[in-house]
Amino acid sequence: MKFKLVKYFTIILSCLSLASFTVAPDGYETIKVDAPFPMEPIKVFVYPDKDFKITKYGAVSGGVKDNTAAIAKAIAACNKAGGGRVVVPAGVWLTGPIHFKSNVNLHLEEGAILSFTDNPADYLPAVMTSWEGMECYNYSPLLYAFDCDNVAITGQGTLQPKMDTWKVWFKRPQPHLEALKELYTMASTDVPVIDRQMAKGENNLRPHLIHFNRCKNVLLDGFMIRESPFWTIHLYMCDGGVVRNLDVKAHGHNNDGVDLEMSRNFLVEDCTFDQGDDAVVIKAGRNRDAWRLDAPCENIVIRNCTILEGHTLLGIGSELSGGIRNIYMYNCAAPKSVHRFFFIKTNHRRGGFVENIFMENVTSGSTQRVMEIDTEVLYQWKDLVPTYEKRLTRIEGIHLKNVSCDSTDAIYELKGNAELPIRNVEIENVHVGQVKKFLNKTENVFDLREKNVTYSELATQ
Repeated sequence: MKFKLVKYFTIILSCLSLASFTVAPDGYETIKVDAPFPMEPIKVFVYPDKDFKITKYGAVSGGVKDNTAAIAKAIAACNKAGGGRVVVPAGVWLTGPIHFKSNVNLHLEEGAILSFTDNPADYLPAVMTSWEGMECYNYSPLLYAFDCDNVAITGQGTLQPKMDTWKVWFKRPQPHLEALKELYTMASTDVPVIDRQMAKGENNLRPHLIHFNRCKNVLLDGFMIRESPFWTIHLYMCDGGVVRNLDVKAHGHNNDGVDLEMSRNFLVEDCTFDQGDDAVVIKAGRNRDAWRLDAPCENIVIRNCTILEGHTLLGIGSELSGGIRNIYMYNCAAPKSVHRFFFIKTNHRRGGFVENIFMENVTSGSTQRVMEIDTEVLYQWKDLVPTYEKRLTRIEGIHLKNVSCDSTDAIYELKGNAELPIRNVEIENVHVGQVKKFLNKTENVFDLREKNVTYSELATQ
C-alpha cells in the first residue's frame, strides 16, 4: 500500500510539473528555449475562448468597402470583454490601419486577405513610431500596437497591402532626404518626440507593415505577408514573444523581414523569408535616441528558418546604439543566395556594444561574405548629416560554427576600429565550395580563433 501511495504521489507531482511548463495559473503558456546564455522561459498568453467576427460589426468582403471602422469596433469589443479572437473570415477585406488593444488576437482564417489601402491620408493622424532607429510621429503602421499586453496575429490568412503609392515613395527624392536630415537633427539635439512630426508634405516616410511598440507577450503565428511599404515586421521595445510559422515575401525598398529593435526575450522559428533587404535583423536604436532610451536588444533565439532571398541571413545593426547581446541563430538556411551570410555593421556615431552573438548549423548557396564585421557603415548618411558626437561600438564574443556554403567571394572580412578593436571572434568548422576573390581579411581584430575552415577551390584572378 505504501509503495502504491508513493507511486501515485509521484505521478501527481509529475503531472503538476508538466503543467507548469504548459499553462500557468496566470493564463500564460511558457516555452523553454535552449541557448548558450541564460534565457527566461517565454510567456505566450492563452486567449479566452471568445470570438468576435468582424462581420458582426459591419465588415463586408469583396475588396471595395472600407472596413477600418468595423474592425476597430470588433477589437474594442474584444478588449472590453477581457480578450479573445477578432476573426477575419475567408474573403478580401479592404481596410486602413488596424490599431490593437490588449488581449486581442487578430485571427485570419484560411482564405482571408486583409487588403490595406495605399492612401497616405488614411494613415493619419500620425502616431508615435520610429524611422530607422529615430523616434517620431509618422503615418500609422498598417498594423499598430502601442503599450499593449498580449497582442497576436494568427491564422492561415494573408496580409496584402496595395502598393501603388508606396512604390512611388520607394525613391529617395530631395524632399525625402531633407526630411531625414530634419529628423536626424531633432533626434541629435534632444527635441521632444512629440515635436518630431514627420507625416507631412513630401517627407514620404513610409509606414511599417507591422509595428508593435512597447508591447508585452507578442505572438505572430501562421499567416502570410505579401509586400510591405517599409520594414515588414518591426518589434520595437517589446518584452517577450514568439514569431513562428510565417511565410513572408516583400521585395520593395527597405523590406526587411523581421526587425527586433531594443526588444528582449523572443523566439523566431520555422519561418520563411523572401526579402528585398535583410531577412532577420537585430537592432537597438540610433545614436542619441537609443542612449536616452537605454534598452539593449537581448535574449533572442532564431531557429529553423529559411531565407529564400535577402541581403543578409542575420544582420546586426547598423542601428545598435542601445547595445545588442545574447543572440543565437541555428539550424537556418539560405539555399539560394544572400549578399552577406552574417553581417555586423556599425559606425563611429553609434556607440553601444555587440556581444555574445552565436550562429551555428547554417547553410547557404552563394554569398559575398560568409561573415563580415564593418565598423564604418554609413550609407546615405555619410554626407547627408554631420557627426554630432563620436562614440565607438564595442564588439566582442562573436561565434560562427558549423557552416557550409556553396560559393562566396570571401570567407570572412573583419574591419575593426583601431581605437576600439574587435575582440574574441571564433570561426570553426566552416566549409566553402568555391572562393571567388580572397579567403579572408582582418584589420584591428584581437583574439581571432580559426579552426577547421576549409574550401574546395580558390578561383584565380
